[in-house]
Amino acid sequence: MSARPIDRLLVPKSVALVGGTWTDAVAKSCQTIGFAGPVWRIHPTRTSTADTHYYRSVDELPGVPDATFLAAPNRDVPEVAAALSRRGAGGFVCFAAGFSEIATPEGVRLTGELEEAAGELPFFGPNCYGFINFFDRVALWPDQVVGEPGLKRGVALICQSGTISLNLMFSQRSLPIGYLITVGNQQRLALEDLIELMCDDPRVTAFGLYVEGIQDPVRFARAVDKARAAGKPIALVKTGRTAAAARTTQSHTGALAGVDVVFDAYCREAGIARLDSLGALCETLKVLHAGGPLPGRRVLILGASGGDMAMTADTARDLGLEFPAIEPDSVGRLRDILSERVTIANPFDFHTYIWFDLPKLKALFSETARAGFDAVGFMVDCPPPEMTDPKSYYEAIDQFIEGAQGAPSRGAVISSLPESMAEVTRRACLSQGVVPLQGQRDALVALDAAGAIGEVWRSQRHVTLIRPATARTGAVRALTEAQGKEALARYGLRVPAARVVTPADVSATAAAVGFPVVLKAVGEHLQHKSEVGGVIVNVRSPDEAAAGAAKLATLSDRVLVEEMINDGVAEILVGVTVDAQFGQVLVLGAGGIMTELWHDTVTLLPPFTPAAIEAGLRRLTVWKLLEGFRGKPAGDVGALVEATLAITRYAADHVETLTELDVNPIIVRPAGRGAVAVDTLIRLVEGN
Repeated sequence: MSARPIDRLLVPKSVALVGGTWTDAVAKSCQTIGFAGPVWRIHPTRTSTADTHYYRSVDELPGVPDATFLAAPNRDVPEVAAALSRRGAGGFVCFAAGFSEIATPEGVRLTGELEEAAGELPFFGPNCYGFINFFDRVALWPDQVVGEPGLKRGVALICQSGTISLNLMFSQRSLPIGYLITVGNQQRLALEDLIELMCDDPRVTAFGLYVEGIQDPVRFARAVDKARAAGKPIALVKTGRTAAAARTTQSHTGALAGVDVVFDAYCREAGIARLDSLGALCETLKVLHAGGPLPGRRVLILGASGGDMAMTADTARDLGLEFPAIEPDSVGRLRDILSERVTIANPFDFHTYIWFDLPKLKALFSETARAGFDAVGFMVDCPPPEMTDPKSYYEAIDQFIEGAQGAPSRGAVISSLPESMAEVTRRACLSQGVVPLQGQRDALVALDAAGAIGEVWRSQRHVTLIRPATARTGAVRALTEAQGKEALARYGLRVPAARVVTPADVSATAAAVGFPVVLKAVGEHLQHKSEVGGVIVNVRSPDEAAAGAAKLATLSDRVLVEEMINDGVAEILVGVTVDAQFGQVLVLGAGGIMTELWHDTVTLLPPFTPAAIEAGLRRLTVWKLLEGFRGKPAGDVGALVEATLAITRYAADHVETLTELDVNPIIVRPAGRGAVAVDTLIRLVEGN
């Protein structure tokens, strides 16, 4: 969809409303927001009045509408859409429901008819609540309108839910909303379309999304990259964290990289803030609106309460925020301001000794704003102005705002409770580039999220999806372990010395390989050999080998005789699975028996670079073993990274056929001795 037709729809000079009661509410919204153009009403039977003239059809209109709100019965919608298309209208909102969202033959039929009837017209919906353009005073919206018409700068909120949109608009958070758009079924205009189109609007400072599903992940990723290039960060809430992934999987990798896990990884690596609540979304968007992402997550939180500071440390314990010590030079200057009675730390309880000394308060805030942190937050909850006198609180906040002016650190005023910050404070902060953050947890999450985006942007890392070019419809077959190891070894993965022989030849082969050895039953049907007794380890003599071969002969007529690696520092799972939307993803985790016990994993999206892989490994609990734990030798991390890269090269070269690849475990030996893959599972689609 090109920008020109969407501009007509979003910034119309004329509006048509098709339908009854719901369009009455839209007409009122147009009045409320101050829409200056003509609003033409269409209804087949309503009687015109002195105030309102009703046309019977689109064809009767005295002009061509730029934007139309379509609240007719769903069976009539295709005919109206066709009439709008014939007249060269600018586009429409399809408020009517009963289309593809209900998945009935009738819904499917109507969806197809609407798609054909609309021609090239852009439209929101069906099953869509409409949109509000506060910038240009337009509201095709069948409900209350709360906001600032004529706003100069603000965020664009794009939602797949009308009620969620209302919730965000009604919140007492002073979030500057420029666009509020619902997309419904996303039949013609989807989330990714709107992000891409609105990147060019200089008034948009950031994007906030409520997401239930991504239609086209490739285009979504392209839109995300365009928003990043335009300096417009994205924060979102996406439902589905607890939904079970509907996938057929035989590997640990496939089970661990569930659909939501992959989306989470995409957001993290693409520099998108994924939040768990609407409150956190609002607060994060305020940070992003007020100055974009933070450079990082080094923060200083201060206030006149030891309790607030203690709760800050506890509340942030599961976040990525850092609370580094204040530098000695700043400590000295702060001590001159506060005296020796105050302990200078981070979080920083500065007590109330200077609460009424406004020059000293300003000096305190000015010093902390220039102490080298990415953000500095002043925690203060104000008493309600209608019941008390909040003057001293407001004066302290004023001093913080003044002290923050021109400082390199982002300033934030934080209330412990959302309702403890008055609108006058929120407006004063935003007007001076200070972020008013409401609710301690949401505030800290917002600072953490904005810092995480900044870290990704600074790294210059961009996600590059690796996806099959065609649909894969053939049967899936599994390589034997020996075949899988042979295939991966050609890409540089180190595997144990091994041979596949008949049970009768096991003893002689084991002696040739060198004791101790591992014996494994071989067969495509034996994908999880240990669960059926198909693996015998630490075989140390020909007699043990013969006995083991006899046991395995009941499972298979072939036995893998393999060198045993017995000096491992850690066992690591490395796998690649194919997400239905985002394509190949890499899973790293604790391997061997610890895979299911610990669930210690990370999921990464391409490009798979040495730096990205090592950073992922460092996020694992098992990393402590690789560093050298309690006097044990450190592992050969470099060799593990190279082994992982070999696996990803194989996966990329087999993108059209690979469904799952599981190397579990790779045994990491002491530094300088390498890393060896001792078990593999590869599943490929035949016939592609």
